[in-house]
Amino acid sequence: MATVPSLLNPPFLPPKPPNKQTALHYTKPISTLPFSLTHAFPRPQRCLVIRSSTATNVSLKENLGILKKRVTDFTSLNYWIVKDYFRLVESVNALESKIQKLSDDQLSAKTVEFRRRLRQGETVADIQAEAFAVVREAAKRKLGMRHFDVQIIGGAVLHDGSIAEMKTGEGKTLVSTLAAYLNALTGEGVHVVTVNDYLAQRDAEWMGRVHRFLGLSVGLIQKGMTSKERRSNYRCDITYTNNSELGFDYLRDNLAGNCEQLVMRWPKPFHFAIVDEVDSVLIDEGRNPLLISGEAHKDAARYPVAAKVAELLLRGIHYSVELKDNSVELTEEGIVLAEMALETKDLWDENDPWARFVMNALKAKEFYRRDVQYIVRNGKALIINELTGRVEEKRRWSEGIHQAVEAKEGLKIQADSVVVAQITYQSLFKLYPKLSGMTGTAKTEEKEFLKMFQVPVIEVPTNLPNIRKDLPIQAFASARGKWEYVRQEVEYMFRQGRPVLVGTTSVENSEYLSDLLKEWRIPHNVLNARPKYATREAEIVAQAGRKHAITISTNMAGRGTDIILGGNPKMLAKEIIENRALPFLTQEALNSELDHEIFSQKVLSEIKVGSISSALLAKTALMAKYVGKGEVLKDCEAHCFNEGSEVKRLGGLHVIGTSLHESRRIDNQLRGRAGRQGDPGSTRFMVSLQDEMFQKFNFDTEWAVRLISKITNDEAIPIEGGAVVNQLLSLQINAEKYFFGIRKSLVEFDEVLEVQRKHVYDLRQLILTGRQVFLAMAVIYWNSNSICTLMTFRYMQAVVDEIVFGNADPLKHPRNWNLGKLLKEFKTIGGKLLHEPFVGVSEEAFLKSLSQLHESSSINISNFHLPNLPKPPNAFRGIRRKSFSLKRWLAICSDDLTMNGRYRTTTNLLRKYLGDFLIASYLDVTLESGYDDEYIKEIERTVLLKTLDYFWRDHLVNMNRLSSAVNSFRNSLNHKCQISHKVEERGITG
Repeated sequence: MATVPSLLNPPFLPPKPPNKQTALHYTKPISTLPFSLTHAFPRPQRCLVIRSSTATNVSLKENLGILKKRVTDFTSLNYWIVKDYFRLVESVNALESKIQKLSDDQLSAKTVEFRRRLRQGETVADIQAEAFAVVREAAKRKLGMRHFDVQIIGGAVLHDGSIAEMKTGEGKTLVSTLAAYLNALTGEGVHVVTVNDYLAQRDAEWMGRVHRFLGLSVGLIQKGMTSKERRSNYRCDITYTNNSELGFDYLRDNLAGNCEQLVMRWPKPFHFAIVDEVDSVLIDEGRNPLLISGEAHKDAARYPVAAKVAELLLRGIHYSVELKDNSVELTEEGIVLAEMALETKDLWDENDPWARFVMNALKAKEFYRRDVQYIVRNGKALIINELTGRVEEKRRWSEGIHQAVEAKEGLKIQADSVVVAQITYQSLFKLYPKLSGMTGTAKTEEKEFLKMFQVPVIEVPTNLPNIRKDLPIQAFASARGKWEYVRQEVEYMFRQGRPVLVGTTSVENSEYLSDLLKEWRIPHNVLNARPKYATREAEIVAQAGRKHAITISTNMAGRGTDIILGGNPKMLAKEIIENRALPFLTQEALNSELDHEIFSQKVLSEIKVGSISSALLAKTALMAKYVGKGEVLKDCEAHCFNEGSEVKRLGGLHVIGTSLHESRRIDNQLRGRAGRQGDPGSTRFMVSLQDEMFQKFNFDTEWAVRLISKITNDEAIPIEGGAVVNQLLSLQINAEKYFFGIRKSLVEFDEVLEVQRKHVYDLRQLILTGRQVFLAMAVIYWNSNSICTLMTFRYMQAVVDEIVFGNADPLKHPRNWNLGKLLKEFKTIGGKLLHEPFVGVSEEAFLKSLSQLHESSSINISNFHLPNLPKPPNAFRGIRRKSFSLKRWLAICSDDLTMNGRYRTTTNLLRKYLGDFLIASYLDVTLESGYDDEYIKEIERTVLLKTLDYFWRDHLVNMNRLSSAVNSFRNSLNHKCQISHKVEERGITG
């Protein structure tokens, strides 16, 4: 197909704008570049390099560094662990020839054989090598992909409940099939957790072919699925989902009103999880708990007023800001001005609390920036995930922050919300008896994984040596100088023909650089949260390795598509078909006998299609006929291979980081995009001393600015050298420690809730299903259907006990008890039900009855009541109910709620009498209602669930307020300590 290559070649760089200076100050390129620079356009290298040694010493240091690394690798624990895993690799390789001889049916039948062997007493470890060999052969047949030896090691690491650190492009997705298959053989379910819906769907369809071929069922959880669809997919052997859907399904199950609404595998919803990009899920997302909110009181009118007040207040005069923990504190002047503007005497008045609205408005003003933390689309403020750069349409900030942002932007204020369920990802994944994960960057956070989850990190060696060159970090005095230098670097690489990936930290920065490149007429692609870019995400990333390709992206973490040098032939074939083949189609039916040569001639035509329907039908037919047969794909594969070879010769993908992240791990993720599978590549990070991170962590940049100003006034000259790198790395390490402290505090706070949540959710499942999920309570059963009735009786007795213990003292005679209050409170809880029987009972009669009871020598428990007081309704009829009444009395006698004393027995008998009266009255009312038992039990279940949810919601609100108050106090204390420290440093007294 001779015309295809002509469609693939990108346009040459057009001339620069005439009003721009066309000549750049170029000098000889540095020697550290991984390729030969013999092209017509030398690289701009105006750089202030801080070095204290000669080139020979530098070379010697590099060689010593390589030797030291090899010695360290040999003496590390990781080296010997990996070496031990090679014994498993040898076993799998030894079985390969035997497994290859099996037919497809025989290979599929291995799953049935493995399950039979497990039932007969063999362990998963006994069949591990053979199971891995089976999966390797199945992948080879269904995907055309054979697991490398290092991928076998990765699968073993996952199976052992560890985190496999595998570099980008090493095939983590394929590795997961080994551990997923092996652990799914037990029939308890395996969850493969990814970071977004796209990756979950891709992996379920792609890797699912291996599992389905071997006879396992594969499920997929996606947004918008019904409860029925989710339930069906969770019951599959292997379920692919993303972390947020998994967490919210767990929370929603614990808000369900009936069993039909449950979607997970209860009573054991969790068995084994493989978490892709585990550091992103458990570390980065670990700062933000999952919340399900319900509508609270409506205060929408207050937010715009608070936003206006926030505009009046000036930073540094009326309030102070702590950037690193996003907190604000009003000064005395600020409080006075805010109270004047709001016409209130007390900003923190409990009856008219304006403080929360004003503080949220200030936070929205200072910390929540448009096109950085959120974008505005269709009249709504939509959150941008800072880790992936994606828009999260259904997520909202809690505690009034989102409403404050809406007020700042002049948008319609949506109703305030209150938390009804919450959990952190750390607590969620601790629920798995066995947890594993995979990522390209986890070693820097190994201590945290060990401390929080008791999960070690194992570095899996690469299949081919990594030859990527990580060039020194360059620091600039100003942001403008940095962006100009980035533009020059991009232009230089573009003229060389090398693909470039530029990583930015926000939509704002990506579009600023895009405008800069447009001004210089440098063609490029942008990938950020804007919808016009998001729809082409996979296509843009797939072709980011083509010659002359320039890609600007907000954050590449979790994009899930490899950047292949020369481009992705399948995506390229699809693009050619859509852009060049479809226009020649008309409303006439596609000729099924259209030969290849006619197609080749018509593929370039620009004839417009007819109706949309016919175009879609034609597209489907064409894709099936030509792409499916590989007619176009063959030419694309040849072209991509040739172009990939040319790109490798030029030096591979060049990655530019435009800012250091708060974690070295995120920067390493961006670096990992280059040098995939032994490919050449290079990376360069350029930072400005005006970057947000330097300001946030109060990094002292004056020394660098002074150094530059002494030498030159040119802000576009970077500083480069070991001293700069060490300073920047120390800053990142301090930032990592700070955010680790935040996550640690969040986890410690959630550990308290974790215990409470477990008891509440276990109790809820007990009420909902009648099953004891984790034996959370010792409950006397009649049968599984009467659990709600028994729970109702238990709570009735608990209410009675609370009244008795509040007014009676087993150490004192009943004459010293508060009998009048006791009788009043008891009648109040039952309303008319108890008021009428006790209408004539006086305090004196009550005291006389208790005195007689104390002096009595014998008591008939089976038909017990207090002397001369109303008898309980005769509701305890039949052996079952009489037996229950007797067991309840035995439980009262044996508990330790009543203090030891002379009148302990009298107190317990009073508990028994009042409890009997309340329960029997309730049974009488339900009997007289005429409703059948099933209907009554359903009402009981609903009331119990609603009551439990109500009190749990209030508890969450109070705990979150307590946490916020503690954090505010701690921040205020730290701020005052810092001021005091500065005062002492300056020698100011008084």
